[in-house]
Amino acid sequence: MSYDIVAATGCPTGIAHTFMAKEALIQAAKEKGLTIKVETHGQVGVEDELSAAEIRAAKAVVIAADKDVQAERFAGKPMVSVGVSKCLSQEAAAALIDRALAAKPQGELSDEVANASDAAGTSEKESVGHVIYKHLMNGVSHMLPFVVAGGVLTAVSFLWGIFSFDSTNAQYNTFAAMLKYIGGIGMNLMVPILAAYIAESIAKRPGLVPGFIAGMIAIQGLPVLAETGMIDPSGTGTGFGFLGGIVGGFLAGYCVLLLEKVFAKLPENLNGLKAIFLYPLCSTFIVGLAMLAISGPMVSINEAMMGFLGGLAQGNNAILLGIAIGCMCAFDMGGPVNKAAYVTGTALMGADVAAGITDGSGTAIMAAVSAACIVPPLVTTVAGVIGKKYFTNDDYNACLVNFILGCTHITEGTIPFVAKNIWPVMPIMMLSSSIGAVGSLLLGVHDPAPHGGFLVLPVVTNPIQWVLAILAGAVVGGILLMLFKKHEYEKNGNKAV
Repeated sequence: MSYDIVAATGCPTGIAHTFMAKEALIQAAKEKGLTIKVETHGQVGVEDELSAAEIRAAKAVVIAADKDVQAERFAGKPMVSVGVSKCLSQEAAAALIDRALAAKPQGELSDEVANASDAAGTSEKESVGHVIYKHLMNGVSHMLPFVVAGGVLTAVSFLWGIFSFDSTNAQYNTFAAMLKYIGGIGMNLMVPILAAYIAESIAKRPGLVPGFIAGMIAIQGLPVLAETGMIDPSGTGTGFGFLGGIVGGFLAGYCVLLLEKVFAKLPENLNGLKAIFLYPLCSTFIVGLAMLAISGPMVSINEAMMGFLGGLAQGNNAILLGIAIGCMCAFDMGGPVNKAAYVTGTALMGADVAAGITDGSGTAIMAAVSAACIVPPLVTTVAGVIGKKYFTNDDYNACLVNFILGCTHITEGTIPFVAKNIWPVMPIMMLSSSIGAVGSLLLGVHDPAPHGGFLVLPVVTNPIQWVLAILAGAVVGGILLMLFKKHEYEKNGNKAV
């Protein structure tokens, strides 16, 4: 559906003025015989979000906001922008609409708006799997910077010794202790951030509060006082970690959506009360009790999963685990399958680092995952260097750039090569990554840092063996890729394709 006017309103608190301005604009447009859609930026997040097609079709735009409403979306449209307090009455709103209709467009339409389909309301329905993945990745994308910052700082503190943070130990170093403390805070925030932003993806801002609390419960567990065996806030519990954070995030998000339906019949002028009082209170109560209720089974599941993966990292199983990690990391180069392997590695590594362990199964798996992610870009570099004439000039330059990307643990530079020839390039990459991962596991490499590639070599246990495992995969894959490109070159009349 198209509208004559589109508008965006928002105030700093997002409670009253946001919706008063919306109502004033709706009434003013109705009085003028115009259709209007108003996007609100309130305490519950963005509601009635405007699509690019709706913006494109509108005659004019009204912005009444004291906060960022992404006004750049409206460039190239007749527009008026004022503070929200100047749009609280029907008369003021009517004047703003008149000004907007009389305004001259400034700037150019964004590509998204200019190319938007007129069928604003017709969009393909997302699959359930994609919806779940999207919510999960929102949590993961917000979590990873905390893991990287906290993990690397903690790993650097170990350069002074495993017990350098312990003031009663001979290895103690004040600076190392501070690094361990700062890094530990970052690592401890990993699960709460994950849960909060899964919930935020599902339910917008109202999901953050129960999401954070669910994440905290996931890392602390059900508190029990040892003396009484009863639930006691001063007691200690066993956390259920990363898996608990995922469960808590989805519980929190969908709990808020349920509450929105329950409170939907409340008067609109109580929107502020719902956002700042009812949603956080009720959702925290429900989700908190639910998380505590499932803590026992979740602890058992989490410990079983960690034990299973830890067992695979040792002995003959290491070969099978390395092949699985390699194939997953090289399958879609940073996509869902790659992320599943990477996130599992960071979770296991995080558990080890939090416990002050740098040579556990978690850090071994992290090293294997990192190796598997580093190898594919280096495969293209090796192939380009030993078979330059078989590559186009653009592809050869990309091979050289991939050396930098690979060394810093960025796998995505390989995507253009795989996209051009899925067969046999993808199998070559999967084989190469598997060689790197298996070699890392068999050679006893441990990586307590979740990202950074060769930049974190100083904190890697057995760094030379790690580099050798990665180079083995890169060289084998590079030779195979070069031979394929040579075949293509000769098939195309000695011309690079």
